[in-house]
Amino acid sequence: MKVVLYGATGNSGQRILQELTSRGHQVTAVARDTSKLPSTVTAVKDDLSSVDAIASIIAGADVVVSAYAPPQDNTDAILGVTEREIAAVKKAGKARLIVVGGAGLLEVAPGVTLIASGYLPQAYLPIATSHEKALGILKASDINWTYFSPAGYFEPGERTGKFRLGTTNLIANEKGESRISFEDYAIALVDEIETPAHEHGQLSIGY
Repeated sequence: MKVVLYGATGNSGQRILQELTSRGHQVTAVARDTSKLPSTVTAVKDDLSSVDAIASIIAGADVVVSAYAPPQDNTDAILGVTEREIAAVKKAGKARLIVVGGAGLLEVAPGVTLIASGYLPQAYLPIATSHEKALGILKASDINWTYFSPAGYFEPGERTGKFRLGTTNLIANEKGESRISFEDYAIALVDEIETPAHEHGQLSIGY
């Protein structure tokens, strides 16, 4: 499939790029600094600031993956980015948009998100709240979107292929730990590209 990956040099982006290319997909890797990208992929420089620029980059793509991470001092930057991605998808055609999301908006009990539970550390509240707003923007759109939340701890690790999936719920083990490696998250994301099961909806993952 033709896939455009934004944020291809980031923590999750690097692993998603590796997973996509290892499975033979035709990938356009987009980043602000393309010097960090492998020479084996089509690399494009863009900062998600222009709808027209995004639309021209994603023209002809089957899927657009956004692994964009906003600056820590301006987490709401993800809102404008999400709006521009939606507008670009509509302008470019029929691509599906998959967003690498946040865990804070997942439910830890029926109707109670991690943000609302009070258990989320204060330092993570700004980015979690921004992600929650970004999800609202996606839900209000008429494009084909999927919002894929990682587990509470999203970190470098191994590619095990063993994980559990959910939708709007935070997935934790019997000890109450919610974790997933970037590598296993990438497997699940590319699985979702190849076999869509959560179009116009949410997806969550954990061990």
